[in-house]
Amino acid sequence: MNQLNLQANFSDADAFFAALADLHREGDERKSERINARLILLLANHIGDQAVLLEAMRIAAQVTTTDE
Repeated sequence: MNQLNLQANFSDADAFFAALADLHREGDERKSERINARLILLLANHIGDQAVLLEAMRIAAQVTTTDE
């Protein structure tokens, strides 16, 4: 069974974050939510491993008040 990689794996994390921010810069909240949903589904399809996806969902759901 594969496991979710929680180690830093970006070649350029700052460039990725900037591109992600730019993706959401134009448009309204509804468009941003649709982009996020589509991006999640594209990446989930790429990963393809149900166990890894469920682990990622479990970790993402552990939001604390300091994250908000």
